[in-house]
Amino acid sequence: MSNAPLKVMYLNPVGENDAVDRIFAEMAWDHKLPGTEVHIAALPRAHYGFSHIEFRTYEAMVTRGIMRAVRTAAEEGFDALAIGCFYDTALHDAREISGSMIVTAPCIASCEIAASLSNRFGIIVGRRKWVHQMQSTVHSYGYAEHLAGFYDVGLGVDDFQKDHAETNRRLLAAGRKAAEDGGAEALILGCTMEIGFYKEIERELGVPVIDPSIAALKRAEYAAILKRQCGWIPSRKGSCEAPSEAELTAFETFNSSEPVFGSRILIPAS
Repeated sequence: MSNAPLKVMYLNPVGENDAVDRIFAEMAWDHKLPGTEVHIAALPRAHYGFSHIEFRTYEAMVTRGIMRAVRTAAEEGFDALAIGCFYDTALHDAREISGSMIVTAPCIASCEIAASLSNRFGIIVGRRKWVHQMQSTVHSYGYAEHLAGFYDVGLGVDDFQKDHAETNRRLLAAGRKAAEDGGAEALILGCTMEIGFYKEIERELGVPVIDPSIAALKRAEYAAILKRQCGWIPSRKGSCEAPSEAELTAFETFNSSEPVFGSRILIPAS
């Protein structure tokens, strides 16, 4: 196994924002292993000015930026990358173009972890609008029988960090409903901007509460460890087949001169 640090990127798939970038950087500092180098990255605001991608319209528009970021990270030699949106936006598309780099995202990572801790988990989301798409995603991953339900708190992505006391109150109420009425034995916070609230909810309710940003980062890191130790790299056969380099070149697929990243914060291996 190489002694070089593991390299993991956490990609926030919206335009850069100093305050939000710092939140995710602090999360990485607190939770990464000493031998892991983490890059917290966001897309260029000049081209992707969204502060959230709650709507499929925004998802469709930002997918191009995600694909360019994934391609660049793979070329830079990253071991793994996490796409930081609970919709798992462009996850399958990104995996196709990621080469030997492993790609994960918050929903699939959180479901994997919650299912290892419990038989039934509930997902606390911001708005009812999100449920249909997220439910379809959870079912597609094979976790339908584990899902106790979705519980919304009436907050959009940009609302979670505005009033922490009110956010915590709403999350706790929804978590109590999921655990007591829905029979959830574990809870998942269904938005990466719900970051920082899981510990207090755990203390109050006595069930594991999965922070999706931490889950995505740690699953990416774990995948990187397995890649180094066991040689487990992504398949590029069958449904995972990537476009040929000749075709990508002929179509000038990634030849744009616009910047790929709007911001990058390096958290070095210690």
